[in-house]
Order: sequence, then structure tokens, then C-alpha cells
Amino acid sequence: MNTPLLEIQHISKRFGSVVALNDISMTVQSGEVMCLLGDNGAGKSTLIKILSGVHQQDEGRYLVEGKEVHFRSPRDALKAGIATVYQDLSMIPLMSIARNFFLGAEPTRGWGPFQRFDVQRAHRVTGEELAKMGIYVRDTAQPVGTLSGGERQSVAIARAVYFGARVLILDEPTAALGVKEAGIVLRYIAQARARGVAVIFITHNPHHAYPIGDRFTLLNRGRGYGTFTKAEISREELVEMMAGGEELEELSFELAEFARSDARLAQAAEAFQAEVQELHTTQKQEKKE
Repeated sequence: MNTPLLEIQHISKRFGSVVALNDISMTVQSGEVMCLLGDNGAGKSTLIKILSGVHQQDEGRYLVEGKEVHFRSPRDALKAGIATVYQDLSMIPLMSIARNFFLGAEPTRGWGPFQRFDVQRAHRVTGEELAKMGIYVRDTAQPVGTLSGGERQSVAIARAVYFGARVLILDEPTAALGVKEAGIVLRYIAQARARGVAVIFITHNPHHAYPIGDRFTLLNRGRGYGTFTKAEISREELVEMMAGGEELEELSFELAEFARSDARLAQAAEAFQAEVQELHTTQKQEKKE
């Protein structure tokens, strides 16, 4: 079997007395989409920050191409070809698509103090790189804020691939998008996979993960609940494991009990109101007498 491009072994992370991650292991191969699923509080954000160099694990090993690494900053992760696209995208809405594409790494022309931003090259390269990913925009000079949410996510993905990402970590890229926009993003994730990029797709939505994922790792309260290939788990089973089969049954029972008690409460309230009305009527009659 090929050496994984990225691997974590028995990773744990604590913040004081809080255990954010406990004994998490995962591998990702080139040209693969690994979906990391979990609800809020599952530990996804902490794991992202360890993979991207923001945090360091307390226990366990982090390997890239079989060699152990110790990232001290996101810059270290980027140098190793590990790029993270966060939900906020770090884009400036009023700047052009091309300026956002090269933000912080602008191409220049000229010498020494006479260097200036190479506008023509920036627009040409941006258009070419977006087209390679199957992304077509009307004009790369238009403000990036005029694009839809899905299109902005796609530009961020293309930017990361252009600047040498071998591992692309996507933090809830479809969370705030409608069905159509989410579909756009999933299509461009497939494009990145086709170019040999290893994609870690973090999401709480199994309906978005299942169509694009090759393998699925589930997190719950900082613990790993297994890794499955698409052949090993159906969409329905993935949804059930995300929610927790026993928890769903308990919730269903609680809702049924609440519905019954709610009906009883409604009947009791009606009876109470009838008694109050009868009391008011009696008091009025007594006053008249």
C-alpha cells in the first residue's frame, strides 16, 4: 500500500481539563476526498488547527509522506503543501477576483524600488487557473463580492491549488450555501481530486459528504467513531451514525412523550379556563342578588 500523503496517529489535545481530541488516527492519500464528519463540539475545529499548524498536539504523531513533522505555525504547514480554506475565506469583497487570487503573493514587474503590481499577468493567470478548475467568470477584474458564495469558495480552492497545495483542508465549505451553490463547490472539490490533490472535507452534513467522499471519518465529542469507505457504509447508515442510533430512538421517545403531555396540558388548560369562567359568572350573579 502507498505511503499516505498525510497521516495522524493517536492524536490527543487538551485545553486545561477539557479533552478536545482523544486518540484520533486518520490517513489521507493523494487524489482522495476524506470527509471528516461531526456535529458541533465533535472536535473538528481543533483537528483542523492541528493539521494547519495553529495548534500542536499533546500526544500522538503527525506525518507527511511518512516523515514526522512538527508544525509551529500555519506558514510551516503551507511550506509542506498543506493549505486550509476557512469558512470566512479571507477575501476582500471590494477587490477584484485577480487581486484576491494573488492576495499576499502579488506578481510584480520592474526592478528594485520600481517594482509594481503586474496587473496583466495577474488577470491572465487568474483566468487560466480558474478555467483549469472548470471555473468561468465574466471578468477577473470584477469585485469578488459580486460572486455567489459557492463561486467564492471555488476561487479559494483554485487559489490554494495554484500555490502548490498537495493537501487541501476545507472547513465547512457548504455550510452557509443553498443546494445549487453547494453543488457548485462539490463539483470543484472533485476537480481538485482529479488533479491529484488530497482533500479533507470537514462538514456536519452527511448529505453533502456522501456524493463526493471516498472515505468517511466520524468524530463525536473528541473521539473517533471509525473510518469507512463508500462501499462499507450507505448514506442512510452515515446519517444514523452522525446522529447516533440510540440517541435518535431516545429523542423520538422523548418527543412522543412531550406530545402526549402537551395534549394533556392543553386539556388541563381548557378545563382551568372553563372553571375560571364559571367562577366569574357565579360572582356576577351573586353581586346582582
